[in-house]
Amino acid sequence: MIKLDKIYTKGGDKGKTSLGNGKRVDKDHIRIEAIGAVDEANAILGIANLNMPLPYKKMILRIQNDLFDLGADLCIPEGKKLNYEPLRITQIHINRLEKEIDSMNKNLKPLKSFILPGGSKESANLHLARTIVRNTEILLVKLNKKDKINPLALIYINRLSDHLFVSARAINKQKKSSDLLWIPGNKR
Repeated sequence: MIKLDKIYTKGGDKGKTSLGNGKRVDKDHIRIEAIGAVDEANAILGIANLNMPLPYKKMILRIQNDLFDLGADLCIPEGKKLNYEPLRITQIHINRLEKEIDSMNKNLKPLKSFILPGGSKESANLHLARTIVRNTEILLVKLNKKDKINPLALIYINRLSDHLFVSARAINKQKKSSDLLWIPGNKR
């Protein structure tokens, strides 16, 4: 378990930080940018979860823990021999998201249009989280092109945006708020 008794170490005062394997990198390194994006996604989920009804509150809390796992996964580059087994995103993480997506989606009407973010406050917050997760995915793809990452991390982050989309729709249904359907410019 982690023990943090001193929050500032001054180790990053010159623009460098340490990865989980001890390697020092610049704070603008794509890996650090990707970890920061995961952290941002986690923070917006914390906001989204403030007024969330059960069981969504529990699902989001599990996802927030998963995102810490993802950050831990990303901070230790793949392929290097270590004296310990690093924490990685696994198929179990992905399977749980897929099971929850299927469970929520079976109670929703099929879409006949794209939807706009909104409906209820909770849904709008989940859509905002979904867009942040999509941007996080872009950074993970860029990182993977430069320095291979756990392929399950890419699948997880992609599936998470799907989960947040379906969760937003399911919340709207529970709150008796309608999904806001997109009306293309030539039809409005």
